[in-house]
Amino acid sequence: MTINSISRSQIYVLDQDEALDFYVGKLGLEVNTDQDLGFMRWLTVNVPGDPEHEILLEKPGSPALDPATAEQVREMLSKGATGGSLFFTTDDARKTYEDLVAKGVDIYDEPTERPYGIDFGIRDPFGNMIRIGQMHPKG
Repeated sequence: MTINSISRSQIYVLDQDEALDFYVGKLGLEVNTDQDLGFMRWLTVNVPGDPEHEILLEKPGSPALDPATAEQVREMLSKGATGGSLFFTTDDARKTYEDLVAKGVDIYDEPTERPYGIDFGIRDPFGNMIRIGQMHPKG
């Protein structure tokens, strides 16, 4: 057996329409799938041009969580204590940072030079942590 790629990641959000506004409207991602499955809305986004790597924007609930656990996750989300993280790359970290500041995105860590490149941190409206980095070439 060989695992050869990551196709999908998942984060919890309290409101999928608000999540779309943030991930598509502010970060510039695109909707990959928006499907009503009856028991849940399957909503995924991806970086433009990379439809093979999706992010599932999932509301806490059935079928993954029982009602009591879903309520605990919603409570944690409302306090910004989710543990969810995403990592994106960019060609120009400082310009991306300036664009996101202009759009009113919550920045928790300004662009900083690090051994691997320049990166900074933002939060989505639900408290999920996102790092955006301009990586040094490998070599």
